[in-house]
Parts: sequence; C-alpha cells; structure tokens
Amino acid sequence: MKKIKKILIANRGEIAVRVIRTCKDLGIRTVSVYSEIDQNLPHVRLADEAYCIGRATPAESYLNKQKIIDIALKAQVDAIHPGYGFLSENSEFSKMVQDAGIIFIGPPPEAIEKMGDKISARRLVSAASIPVVPGTDAPVMDLNQAIEFGRKYGYPILLKAAGGGGGKGMRIVKMESELTSALRSAQSEAQTAFGDNRIYIEKYLENPRHIEFQILCDSYGNGIHLGERECSIQRRHQKIIEESPSVIMTPELRDKMGRAAVKAALSANYRNAGTIEFLVDKQSNFYFLEMNTRLQVEHPVTEMVTQIDIVKEQINIAEGNPLSYSQSQINFRGHAIECRIYAEDYENNFLPSIGKIKKLKSAAGAFIREDRGVDEGNEISVYYDPMISKLIAWGETRDIALKRMQRALEEYKLAGIKTNINACKWILNHKKFVEGDFDTHFIENYYNPEIIKNKRDEIIEAIAIISTIYLNNQKASYDHTIKNKDVSKWKSKKLEYFR
Repeated sequence: MKKIKKILIANRGEIAVRVIRTCKDLGIRTVSVYSEIDQNLPHVRLADEAYCIGRATPAESYLNKQKIIDIALKAQVDAIHPGYGFLSENSEFSKMVQDAGIIFIGPPPEAIEKMGDKISARRLVSAASIPVVPGTDAPVMDLNQAIEFGRKYGYPILLKAAGGGGGKGMRIVKMESELTSALRSAQSEAQTAFGDNRIYIEKYLENPRHIEFQILCDSYGNGIHLGERECSIQRRHQKIIEESPSVIMTPELRDKMGRAAVKAALSANYRNAGTIEFLVDKQSNFYFLEMNTRLQVEHPVTEMVTQIDIVKEQINIAEGNPLSYSQSQINFRGHAIECRIYAEDYENNFLPSIGKIKKLKSAAGAFIREDRGVDEGNEISVYYDPMISKLIAWGETRDIALKRMQRALEEYKLAGIKTNINACKWILNHKKFVEGDFDTHFIENYYNPEIIKNKRDEIIEAIAIISTIYLNNQKASYDHTIKNKDVSKWKSKKLEYFR
C-alpha cells in the first residue's frame, strides 16, 4: 500500500474542481492540466500546480495520453485521477499510467476492457445471468449488418458507441431509411469524443425508467452499492435531472438490483468506483444497459443521501486499502435532486450556446450544493461539453428537496449566454414530474419550449405593466404634491425622475 501525496487530474472544468477539493480536504497536493483556451478556468487556479497541455481541440489536449503522462512524471505525482469523459474509460491510458509507475485512480485496464467496452460488458453480465437488452455482441462492421438487425428485431433501434458514454455517439433510428446517415454520424461523433468509432446496436425499449447503481469495489474482492439514482429525465440521450432515491424503488427491488450491480462488477474483477446502468420497465423488470467504469457526473446526489465522499473512497481504494464500509453500514437519508446547468438554447432543441459569461450569481442556502467549473468572465467554447455547473438540493423528503431546488433555480442568475435554467424550472414544476410519473421519453412527450417562452413573456409583460402603473402613480402623486404644498428641491428632483 502506498500513501498518495500528489495527484494530477487529467480533466477540466467542474470535475477537476471537484477532485481538487477532496484532495485539499485530505492534504493531498494537486496538479491541473489545461488547454490554451482553458487557462483562466477555476481548476487551473485552485490546483497547487498547473501545466498547459496543448491547443483547444481534445485530440491536442485532454486526449493526448503521452503528454499527460509526461507532465505527471515532470510534476512527480503519485497518481492520476481521470475524472469522467475524455480518457477516463480508456484502457490503453490506464495501462500507460501503470507502466509509468503511476497509480491510476480507477479500475485496472483489464476491467476497463471488459466493462468500459459496452460490447464485452454485455457478454460478461449475460454469462453472470443478469438480463440484458437485446442487441449485438460485436461491433457493427457495415450497413448491411445494421439493416439485418433492424429487420430481425424491428424498429426503433439504438446505435451506441462501444467505447464511451454520456450520450455521445448515440442515435435512435426509427426506420431503415435513416440508418445510413445515423450510422455515419454516430461513428464520427464517437471517434471525436472517445477516439474509438466502434458502434453496436440495441433494441430500443419503449417507455423505460433509467436507473443506475453506484458501486465501490476494492482489491480484496469486496463490493458494495450506494443505492440508486433516477436518471430518466434526458435530452439527446444526456441526463438533465437526476435524483436519489427513485420514486419507483422498493426495498426489495433495491436489494435485488443492488446485488445484481455488485455481481456484475465483481465478475470483471472490478476495482474502484463505477456505475451499473439499468433500464426498468413498468412491471419492474430490469435489464443491464452498460457500466461506466469511472466517476459519474451525477455522483453528488448519492453523496448527499449517504454522506459518503466518493472521490475520497476512490483515493482510499487506489492506495490499496479495503473498503471503508460494509453494505450493512450504508444508510440512506432524505432525498437529493441534481439539475445540470447547461449553456444551451432551450428554445432551439437544446443546442449549445457559445460565448462569455458576463454575469453569474450562484444559488445558496441550507442544503444546497453547487459543483461548478467556470466563473464570471469565462468563455463557453465549441470544443467541450457546455455544462456550466451541477446544482444539488437535499431535503428530508422529495417534496422538500423539490421546493429547495425550485427556490435555488430562481436564485441562479447568469447573463451573456443562453441556459437551460428555465427548462429545469419547467420540468420540476410539471405535474408528471412532481407525481413521479415519467420515463425516458418525458422531454419528447411533454416538452414544449413555447410554453416556457410564453410564460416568460407573460412575466416580462406583467412587470412592464406594473412598472407603468407605478410610474404613473408617482407622477400623479408628484403633480398633486406640487399643487398643494411646497416641496424641497431634493424631493422635486427625485420625483421628476418618474415623469
């Protein structure tokens, strides 16, 4: 076992800030890397050391394996934390880190190959008698193979990147005529995001819930889960709002799914933190979807209901220590909800909004947490994911957590770029969401930007009307005052403003 004293975070933005904060809590020194356009981001300023890694494109910076390792060796770090995205699920990078004599804070390369690769993961969990969504057990080599799958299982079908997640390289295909362009664009996006253009196909399940389980495994064959996260509110296959616990979960179903999640991880000799994702139908049947062999974006909701610092546990496991907890010691308290604040145009299919953040005022108050990777004055560029921050609210009940989140979203102010804040407000106030009656098609079935836009316009119009009435009343009061008694020059000038 080796005590880790210095860590390089091979990532950017909010996840780099998140890891740095736990490192500081533990007295561990940190090293940041940054691309040329990221030099003013908070993760650069907060780290003990920071090194420019290259130009803006991911291929020239955050995906440059050898450059990252060279910097790690130069900075004499003990370990590298990959965050999520970029190289976090790249088995070659994990092996290169180990070969350089550096600890990789994540699973071993063999486990990443088995579970980080979506195709081999399907094979592995099937062998462990865990149900999987019908799909291909090998990459799709050509269009004819995709056509054959669609004709066999029927449409819609889902094209998915074999080597990554986060909705990148994913396309729903509703008819055969869409296959050619969908396959080409999925492969291109997967190559750009993960350096791996392999695509596989699954049958697209109708109206499921997307439920995932956070797991932790050590080097001694021990594995536990930290409960579930409800991740069904998505747009373009990327999550917007997550919560824990899920309203559909019973103690019996949680135990059954949690055991399956741990079994799936241990079947791959997994180590460190990871997430097993399931689809759950209306009859509470669950199907393995994929494993994310890394820290998830939405891990804070689990931390809020368990009071366990998952990054701290990652470091503890990477040092060679056994798990800090047994399954019986995991207690769940209250309810947590996370909203991802994106630089997006919610009126235009959530397309990214590029530009400078001119004003930023965060939400605050009891039981509110924000994980943010940008500050006022920073740029949202075309090169990276447009997420600004993650806003998390906790409450003793789901209703209290919802009200706190709604209040926090009202407080959150941001100018200079468009955001999805109004969309988040709308979702959290929607009757179906409040009642917990939703699935992965919620946005598709109910979302209408005109509703949000009109409501916003009504508010602006109401403010304008109230302002006009107020100004007219002030003017009337001024005229009446002038006619009936003397007014000081100061008051006259003040009242003149309203004429």
